[in-house]
Formats: sequence, structure tokens, C-alpha cells
Amino acid sequence: MTFPQIDAAKRTILLFATAQALYSSCTIIVFATAGLVGLTIAPSKSLSTFPLTSFVVGSMLATIPISFLMQRFGRKPVFICGSAIALVGALLATYAIVHSQFWLFCLATAMFGVFQASAGFYGFAASEAAGAENKAVAISWVLTGGVVAAVAGTLIASAAADALAPFTFAGSYAAAAVLAILSMVVIAFAHLPKPSHLEVGGPQRSWPELLQQPRLLLAMISAMTSYAMMTLMMTAAPVAMAFCGFDQHASSWVIQWHVLAMFVPSFFTGLVIKRYGVVNITMLGMMILITSGVAGVLGISFAHYAVALVLLGLGWNFGFIGGTTMLTECYTPAERAKVQGANNFGVSALMAVASFGSGQLLNGLGWSSIDVMVIAVAALMMATLFIRRTKATA
Repeated sequence: MTFPQIDAAKRTILLFATAQALYSSCTIIVFATAGLVGLTIAPSKSLSTFPLTSFVVGSMLATIPISFLMQRFGRKPVFICGSAIALVGALLATYAIVHSQFWLFCLATAMFGVFQASAGFYGFAASEAAGAENKAVAISWVLTGGVVAAVAGTLIASAAADALAPFTFAGSYAAAAVLAILSMVVIAFAHLPKPSHLEVGGPQRSWPELLQQPRLLLAMISAMTSYAMMTLMMTAAPVAMAFCGFDQHASSWVIQWHVLAMFVPSFFTGLVIKRYGVVNITMLGMMILITSGVAGVLGISFAHYAVALVLLGLGWNFGFIGGTTMLTECYTPAERAKVQGANNFGVSALMAVASFGSGQLLNGLGWSSIDVMVIAVAALMMATLFIRRTKATA
């Protein structure tokens, strides 16, 4: 790459890191408050996490259409539309809380899910700008925007919670509307080329041919597993803490440190992957997810919740960035929309199952059942990665 190209790539990555911070702040507001809003206005406690399920379902249903729209019209207009939908969702959520409209609130969180579906391509967009040799670094640096969000999102959720008293958390979603507007402004400054003829109409392999690459399947499963287990535990944690007598400020603090653990390692994850190999770092992520589940099983004190959620965030970082980096090595430009869309759809689908299942497990079997599930799934994935690494080096 020439120096002007390097400067342009750095600027693109910086803009997407900023957009990631704004998107993640909105998402953190949803994850930190939606379950608690559900406890207040849902017709049944077992439905308290359903707003988070609708968030994930919205993301799942939008992912593949968004991927192909990007291939046809380019990434920039689709990213801006995603932020605009989040703006509408934030205003709907505020109205729904004020008027105790549970199902309208679920629709609003589904619109935030559409925002997540579009934002899920920020890392891919940055990796394309960075060049083949720096894909892992670009993906991880975009995710550093989550460091700002870890502080800003939880502070906004907590500080604005009573801004429209007596309607708790209505103010948090009003603040999310402002973040969505800022996201549109940031994306408007990004220089993203229109799709080339090769990207739109180039030759493509069929799915059976693509899946003949063991690395592709392993990459997708790694990303899906990391996100699903993170969602399973993160969704349930604020509600479980409420059951144990902790207030919203305690759960917000735990979520804040969880999200910091998700994104702070991104300053060096890409460089570590380049040095030690993507499979090794993905395996490390699964090992940390196992320790997160163990910490959760050991007790229900504030310290146990805090340690479990911090380890959960760290494990997600290594597992998800590792899986995403592997994926970028497995397709041609013309196959980009198909493979990226399928990957993000799979992530969202498992997140939907995890978010809905977390409420059922928590209500039926308790917090420890969620920790055991994380341990079992992460251990299975770690074993699969180890077998693959052994075969590759044999």
C-alpha cells in the first residue's frame, strides 16, 4: 500500500471505531436495561428477557438482506439506514416504557437489532480498507470503540434512567436516540467505494464447494459459539443479580466491566493473532469462556458475578476476533456478501436461541444452569479447535 492509501485506511478504521463506540453504547443500553424493563412491564416474569430475544431476532432477520443490499448499493447507505432505524427504535422504546406497552417495547428492541445487523459489518469494511496483511489488526482496532462504549453506554443507561421519572429507563432510550443520530453523522464522513463489477458479478462457488474448506466452517462456528455463550450469560446476569437482591447500579457496574473486558483487549488482539496464530488465540478464548462458567458456578456474591462477566468478555474477544479473522481468508470478493451474511445470520440465530433460553433456564433451573451450559459448549469448541490444529500440523 502507498502512503496515501495507508492514511486513508487509518482514517477509515478510526471512523469505524467511532461508529462502533456509538453503536455499542446503544447496544449496552439495551442489554443493561431491557431485562429490567421486562421485569416491570412484561405480563410474566418468564418473558422478562424476551425484549432481548426480539433484539437478536431483529438482527438475525435483517443480516442476510443487509449483506446483499451492501453488495448491490455499497456499505455506506446501508450503514446510515441502520442508524436511522435505531433512532426510530429508541423513540418507540421511550414511548413504550412511558405507556407500559411491553410488545411495542419488544418491537423497539428488534429495531435496535437491525442496527446491530448493519453494524456487524463494520469490521469487515475496515478489514477491506486495511489490506490482506492487516485484516486481524483492522478488525480488532474497530472493536476498540467498544472501550468507550463500555464506560459511556453503562453511564448513560444509569445516569439517564430516571431522567423521565417516574418512568424508569425511558430517559436511557431517549439518550440512545441521540447516539443513533451521531452514528449517522460519523458514517457520512467515511469514504467507502461502491461495489466493483467483480464484487457484484464475479464467479462464485456453491455452498457445498465453500464448505469443503474446513477452515471456513471452523471460523463460522467459532464466531457463533463465542457470541452465543456471551449472550446467554450476559442476558441473564442483570436479572439474576436482581433476584439476588442487587440493585440496578450493581448490575450496571458488572455489565460495564464485562464490556470493557470485551473490547480493551482489542488494542492488541490483532497483533497477538499475527504472532501466535489465529487458531491458538481462538482456543485461548474458549478456555477463558470455560473459566468464566466455573467462576459463575462457584457462587452468587457480587464478586462471583463480576469475575464471571469479566472473563466472559475476555473470552468473547479472543474467540470472536479469531473466528472473524479466519473467515476473511475463505472467500473471494464476489462471495463476500454470501459468506459474511451467512456468518452473521448464524451468529444472530444462536444469539436469539441463547437470549430466549437464558430466561427459561434462569427461571426454571437457576443461574448455575447457565454457567454449566457455557462450560460445556466452550469445552466442546475448544476440543474441536485442538483437533483441527493437530490435523493441520500433522
